[in-house]
Amino acid sequence: MRARDLGVAPGIFDPGPLNAITDVGGVRVGHATVVEGDAIRTGVTAVLPHGANLYLDRVPAAIHVGNGFGKLVGSTQVRELGELETPLLLTSTLCVFRAADALVEWMLAQPGMEEVRSLNPVVGETNDGVLNAIRLRPITAEHVRAALTSAREGPVPEGCVGAGTGTIAFGWKGGIGTASRALPASLGGASVGVLVQSNFGGVLQVMGAPVGEELGRYAFRSEIEPNQESNQEVEPDQGGGSILIVVATDAPLSDRNLGRLAARAILGLSRTGSSAANGSGDYAVAFSTSTSVRRPSGAKQLVTTVLANEEMSALFQAVIEASEEAIYNSLFTAQTTAGNGRTVEAIPLDRVREVLSRYGVPRRDGRSRRE
Repeated sequence: MRARDLGVAPGIFDPGPLNAITDVGGVRVGHATVVEGDAIRTGVTAVLPHGANLYLDRVPAAIHVGNGFGKLVGSTQVRELGELETPLLLTSTLCVFRAADALVEWMLAQPGMEEVRSLNPVVGETNDGVLNAIRLRPITAEHVRAALTSAREGPVPEGCVGAGTGTIAFGWKGGIGTASRALPASLGGASVGVLVQSNFGGVLQVMGAPVGEELGRYAFRSEIEPNQESNQEVEPDQGGGSILIVVATDAPLSDRNLGRLAARAILGLSRTGSSAANGSGDYAVAFSTSTSVRRPSGAKQLVTTVLANEEMSALFQAVIEASEEAIYNSLFTAQTTAGNGRTVEAIPLDRVREVLSRYGVPRRDGRSRRE
């Protein structure tokens, strides 16, 4: 179930109709889930800011690095130019290069790309090597095309799908999660959507409740409670792993303010109990879909209308809330998964519910404080 089914509704702002990144108009998400035999548990997730050719109609974008232990292909050009010119892909660590190559091939085959001689694919990753035979590098161009061509607006499948098929978070099964926030008209009425690929560790807390400690699974537990036995195959150990956070908004933001928005997504990550450990690649990529800030290829001048700095604070609050909830959704919707000779359990929601109740976390059916 999703976080709100447990009464977990972080923050003060209400979600959009789907409580998903696709509440930002035009954003599309597609998955290719790759499960083969007993060893392959991986996939690809594609996020498309709009339905047209991104190379010809680019969107402003920014990247924030919380901790840089990862492979984010294409990041330097995004930082230099402040724009995305391809869809964004998420996949497995050793497959980012194959995914990037397949994305280039797919883009170059699109109408209007016949004379293109340079292209910057953006592909992120987390390491799913516990449940997935990662050295086999099973992602193919067909999988990438499937994720791209299946991308749709509307509800977003979560949990053990696409790039979240083999991931682990806080010692339990992780995966894909999404959430959104809709600002009231008095604050501009913009939407902010987040999608995460969770594969990190730490000391899980849910709305401040110490769920990881109460359930006996958290980073450094073997040092703090050396006499405690565990029958779990995967412990959070020292909190390593990674997370990719994709942030979309329809607010007309410059790439500079998108960088500020991406940085706040990491604050949402910290609320869940991550410490951005040494071995964790923690990245946020943010983009704006607003037509007033689009960047047509070949334009000699850009005339844009962007939001002022003073109007950013509500968006900061919204992205923190949506990032936190998207991570909870990635955990709560995941299922126990066996692969590569190991089994990783889904977080036990009945026990989570007990902990939350003990700490007074649930609200009335997940509604906002105002209801």
